[in-house]
Amino acid sequence: MAKLTSLFVTRLYHAALSEHHGPVDMTELEASCYSIAEDDEAGQAWCEENGYPGYTSYASLSDLPWRFPIFADIVKSLDAHVAAFAEDLQFDLDGGALELEDIWINILPEVGAHGSHLHPHSVISGTLYVAMPEGTSALKLEDPRSARMMAAPVRRKDAREGMTLFHSVRPDIGDVLLWESWLRHEVPMNFSEDDRISISFNYNWDQAGA
Repeated sequence: MAKLTSLFVTRLYHAALSEHHGPVDMTELEASCYSIAEDDEAGQAWCEENGYPGYTSYASLSDLPWRFPIFADIVKSLDAHVAAFAEDLQFDLDGGALELEDIWINILPEVGAHGSHLHPHSVISGTLYVAMPEGTSALKLEDPRSARMMAAPVRRKDAREGMTLFHSVRPDIGDVLLWESWLRHEVPMNFSEDDRISISFNYNWDQAGA
């Protein structure tokens, strides 16, 4: 009988933020995101100049945990989630640690989208979901082998999970998704009338302790 083995698996971590260090007030967090967006003139200008729909603090603010205590609480939880994911990935950190590199707010309005991309120079990337109104976009992940499909036929529409070219996941408010930073992903168009709000982040490998 033939033996089939899954090789070189791509892992996706999905958990509630509250599983580590207790719950966070998501209503307060949403209000903080809007407050920051309203005051961040540099971020607003960057979004307008670069055709970014809605708002992101990616290019303007690098110290959210210092500015707002609720973000510092979030980072404590994210540190624990990332550590758990790194353990699952069986990383040998060689005495070092995975540490937060940057964290930013995304507010995606109706018909806004974020095209396919990856996060170079990082190890683990992820998103915390703050507002996910009904009808809003899921996160769409792309098979990292897609550039090497060559002359292969497309997958069947009923292909089982793990065999499709794309995989979409729609997390709940307060959920955290983590993936290795080389994994290409996108946010399709938001068809909800309400804003889709998330907080994204990158972790890099600090080898100082090694």
